[in-house]
Amino acid sequence: MNGKDRMLTALSLGIPDRVPHWELAYNESSIINIARHFTDDVPEIDFIQRMNLEAKIKMFDTVVLVIKELDVDGVTLRPFTQSTFIDEERFIDDWGVTYQLDKAGEALVVAGPISNEDDLKGFKPPTISESDLLSVSYANEKLNGERAIVLSMQCPFRRSWNMVGGMTHLLMLYMTNPEFVHKLARIATDYTKEAIALGQKMGARIISLDGDLAHNTNTIISPAHFRTYLKPYYTEIVDFAHGLDLPVLKHTDGDHSKITEDFIETGLNGIHPIQPQCLDIGTVKKEIGHRVCILGNIDCIGTLVSGSIADVEEEVKRTIDIAAPGGGYILASSNSIHPGVKPENYIAMVQATHKYGKYEA
Repeated sequence: MNGKDRMLTALSLGIPDRVPHWELAYNESSIINIARHFTDDVPEIDFIQRMNLEAKIKMFDTVVLVIKELDVDGVTLRPFTQSTFIDEERFIDDWGVTYQLDKAGEALVVAGPISNEDDLKGFKPPTISESDLLSVSYANEKLNGERAIVLSMQCPFRRSWNMVGGMTHLLMLYMTNPEFVHKLARIATDYTKEAIALGQKMGARIISLDGDLAHNTNTIISPAHFRTYLKPYYTEIVDFAHGLDLPVLKHTDGDHSKITEDFIETGLNGIHPIQPQCLDIGTVKKEIGHRVCILGNIDCIGTLVSGSIADVEEEVKRTIDIAAPGGGYILASSNSIHPGVKPENYIAMVQATHKYGKYEA
């Protein structure tokens, strides 16, 4: 089996030849520092939004190198649109959303183009184009079609909060202006479907919907609000992707147990990352592992940051023993490979997956 086959088999609840490994994201500094274990030919560390075209191409080549060297089964890519910098730390994307770059390697939303109904009347979302998804076809070609290309899109919740300039504002609107938030979700859903269709033509094989819906002790929004304002749009996106033969996984940190059943009812194929600080992967596997693929759970707050290589190997082995039997499991970190993760620990995680993740023939 190649990596693409492993990922697709696991997402269909089958048993591949070994447990697949994949990551939702690597920050720029993380992937560069990992790549330095294999080559000195890497770009200077910076946010990709600030890189020139030559550096961006080198960055994509660096990602491809790591995927090949470590035999990772899939790679996540996102629409790459134009950014206009206001100053060294702030930029505006093609949606009109303003972001602030932070030291942890994230771009945080600080302002959006829409505050009220009047703003919405004059708002025109961008059109997704092939140039926005060139990284998809580029990676697919460089990886010889042997790895799963995962197209990650902002889910309707995250896209909506970006449009209004922050999650808090959106949560207020759920209470004060239901019609308005449905309009925001419609804009987000239509754009997502257009991107999925184009991504499929350019080589994407799996869709990831990104956007946190929970924190460590509860959901961010009530289950009733999720079912009213988001679940119908998730279902529409999943149905659309399935019509193109693309499985869909949902990323959310936190304890989403109050809406996990709703996730499954939308038709989602996978749930990521089963955060160990608030969810027990053994319990999750027992309760829903026969209905949806489980992804993640290797602790990127503790073990991958401050643990030893032996600690990483032991956690990988233990997690595989719990989550892999019967198939339907993809090993990954409990969020992403962020700048705090030791490169050596990430490499150890992948190597341990290959060592302990083989299924008996």
